[in-house]
Amino acid sequence: MATNLFFLGIICLAFNVIYRSANRPVLVNPEAGSSKSIVAQYRIQVVKTAVNELGVRERSGRNDGVRVEQFLKLIGLLKGEPWCAAFVSWTFHETGFEKPRTGWSPALFPASRLARSALPGNVIGIYFPDKTRIAHVGIIEKQDGDWILSIEGNTNLQGSREGDGVYRKRRHKSAIYQISDWINEGRRKP
Repeated sequence: MATNLFFLGIICLAFNVIYRSANRPVLVNPEAGSSKSIVAQYRIQVVKTAVNELGVRERSGRNDGVRVEQFLKLIGLLKGEPWCAAFVSWTFHETGFEKPRTGWSPALFPASRLARSALPGNVIGIYFPDKTRIAHVGIIEKQDGDWILSIEGNTNLQGSREGDGVYRKRRHKSAIYQISDWINEGRRKP
């Protein structure tokens, strides 16, 4: 009798374990739901938003056109203004971020946002000696060895800071003056 009760208990326990685990995945991602995973998802969303704008072109080559003017309007600039920083701000806005909101490229690199890693969704700053400042920006799509692939507004195939549209650019990491992180609140300080 005791043996029968023992086996009945084992069978009940086995059914209980099977029933409770039936709807659980066999393999569990230990980072699923973690803040690290959420930040990675935000990075993907920012990059996708920027990539979706590839092919946007100015109407007349004078910082104008329906989409370009939407980028400018978000930050309070008028048609005709340079718009690379406005494109970055618009991309973050469309992805659900409150900041950044600026048309001034250097303002995208405050000390509290500086980063050392070329992570997707981070912002790159290109320094122009004739301007003595960061005068062009873009959003990192990915790093490929010593090269950074970025999505940039107000550029062209040559990489100008006064271009005619949104392009994917490949820049050597030595051409990147600064990187900022507007996604990760736990970013490293310089």
